[in-house]
Amino acid sequence: MPPVFSGYAAGDRTGWDEFWAAYDQHLGPLWAGFDEFCRERGAPGLQPRQFIHESPDLNLYLYPAEADYARERPLGPTWHRIDTCVREEAGEAELPDEIRHGDGSLIYLSLGSLGSADVGLMQRLCDALATTPHRYIVSKGPQADEITLRDGQWGAEYLPQPLLMPLCDLVITHGGNNTTTECFHHGLPMITLPLFWDQYDNAQRVEELGFGRRLATYAWEPSELTSAIDSVLNNTNINDRMQKISVRVKADPGRVRAADLIESAARA
Repeated sequence: MPPVFSGYAAGDRTGWDEFWAAYDQHLGPLWAGFDEFCRERGAPGLQPRQFIHESPDLNLYLYPAEADYARERPLGPTWHRIDTCVREEAGEAELPDEIRHGDGSLIYLSLGSLGSADVGLMQRLCDALATTPHRYIVSKGPQADEITLRDGQWGAEYLPQPLLMPLCDLVITHGGNNTTTECFHHGLPMITLPLFWDQYDNAQRVEELGFGRRLATYAWEPSELTSAIDSVLNNTNINDRMQKISVRVKADPGRVRAADLIESAARA
């Protein structure tokens, strides 16, 4: 598997050794200090490069099977993959009529609470997207008052994402694990603009497995962004694959299976 948080391709080992060397240089002292902290308090030592202990009873991780990595060493029997884990939200999505029923596709834009705080990036996106014939729902985040939406765009500081995503055709996202797995849950292809941590890996998986496109977060040109939108929306293969994944994961809700596994482990 590629180094964690590297955003490197699974089939190309170029740069892996250099990345791990830099990882150990910068995070090694932090890991050593936390390992010592754990041992001083009676906990087992940490495995190299890991900041959390593996439970002897139950371990859950969130990622759909279709996007997961092939592993040379299978995970142990206490590990269980939860494909998606989408919360239920009461009520119905309230949208302006021109956004819900207008021309073009309906596209959801969210860079997460941290990414959306980059007002310059958000405004550049809104300005570029305004040149397309589509409609946009924009999760504006904590700096909402500083972001100017254009014609065909509607949004707010906070939006009920689980209610809105099922109405959309495409998601432009930072590639955070929550939004990425929600896209698989609802069968939505993605255009990813990763900013940090797991977002690089998620964006790379979306690109290399053909579930959407990964763009350079700060180096994209407007024509590149709009072209990516058109190519993904017009790709029936991507949309068909995503819809099949959605049908499968919704038939086995991850939040229910996770709760069952936790209750079973607690009773053991």
